[in-house]
Amino acid sequence: MRAKGILASLGLLAAAFPFLAAAAPSPQKKDYLTESEADKIRDAGFTGPKIKLYVEFAGDRIKKIQYELAHVDPADHKLGERINNFLNGYIGCIDDGADLVDLGVQKQEDIREGVKEMQARLKEFLPYLQSLESNGYDRDDYKDNLDDAVEATLDAAKDVEKAMKDMAPPPVRRKPG
Repeated sequence: MRAKGILASLGLLAAAFPFLAAAAPSPQKKDYLTESEADKIRDAGFTGPKIKLYVEFAGDRIKKIQYELAHVDPADHKLGERINNFLNGYIGCIDDGADLVDLGVQKQEDIREGVKEMQARLKEFLPYLQSLESNGYDRDDYKDNLDDAVEATLDAAKDVEKAMKDMAPPPVRRKPG
């Protein structure tokens, strides 16, 4: 009987103060990830594979931007909006990947493969994004997000370089004997 009273009181509190329920931390999907991408991140488990996934998803956003800009329809007034959405998704993926690099170094996890993948892909992404700054079709529509994407890429590259120096060396296996 007493448990019902406590539950009823909690229900009244939640109804009276809905912002309290919203303030409770809950695992939620990043708004720039699809459901399947969020599932893959959740299922990856370890930091290294998650870094690889974020880099893969960032690459997908770059491919979508390339596709959009290769198939421009001058009558399409939503192109800038789509490019902005892809750039925001790219920035989110790169930022979260870089955050995981920092976390992996702090926790001394083996993230070498993820860091190497990120380092290699950032070297592909940066020149493309920089080329859009000077040659992108109708770039005034997405210039701010493009600038943010270049900055996020440069920051992530610095984080990766720092991580390469700060990572604990791999374990040395000794020969049995």
